[in-house]
Amino acid sequence: MRQRLLKLVPRLPGFVVPTLAASALWAVWLGWDQHRDVHPDGATTGPYQAWQVIGLVLTLPAPVYWAASRGHIAGAVLGTTAGLTAAAFVDWSDDPSGLYAVGAGMVMVGSLVATTSVSAVIASAKRHGAGAAARE
Repeated sequence: MRQRLLKLVPRLPGFVVPTLAASALWAVWLGWDQHRDVHPDGATTGPYQAWQVIGLVLTLPAPVYWAASRGHIAGAVLGTTAGLTAAAFVDWSDDPSGLYAVGAGMVMVGSLVATTSVSAVIASAKRHGAGAAARE
């Protein structure tokens, strides 16, 4: 049992770093904006602006790359997904309609698909890069 735990310890940062980074990036880009915009016709939008979501999407590949390039593919995918899902759930949990759980589920599925795709591309690039370096 002790040997198994010792083997797990080096892999732990591969999951923890993307989880914490994804949660922190959510807080930086989306966590501070909590008000909805009311338009003159009474329609409401928000609370996020497009630039905030785009900023989150453009900065999330950094922790995914960090973990995936070190061989922690599962940590890159599951850690980032867990961090974003938890952040969305906490951020939206005060919604009285109860639809926040549906939104958090959509964040989970979307981030799972996106991080899986990005991690696969990174792993493939690393594999092809290592193969090209070995042939030279």
